Amino acid sequence: MTAGELEKWLDTEWSRKVGQKEGSGESTGHASVRLIIKLRRTRQNDLSYDDLEHMRKVTGYVRRHAEQRPEGDVSDTRWRHSLMNWGHDLKK
Repeated sequence: MTAGELEKWLDTEWSRKVGQKEGSGESTGHASVRLIIKLRRTRQNDLSYDDLEHMRKVTGYVRRHAEQRPEGDVSDTRWRHSLMNWGHDLKK
């Protein structure tokens, strides 16, 4: 997903409803998507070690979660919305 698509997604009710909640009541993925937006807008040469570590975390999560794809149409599933909170829309 592009940074613009992620920003639009971040503002939806669905993005706030899915995922494991942290102490603040915000899901881990929802909090992560703000950093993903920043990273998408950062030149590769300007990325820090911490940025790269976060990208590895995102890649690992997406791989594991994608393997759990439910059968049938995933258009309006918590599974898809959770992935979108991590910057990926595998329905496309």
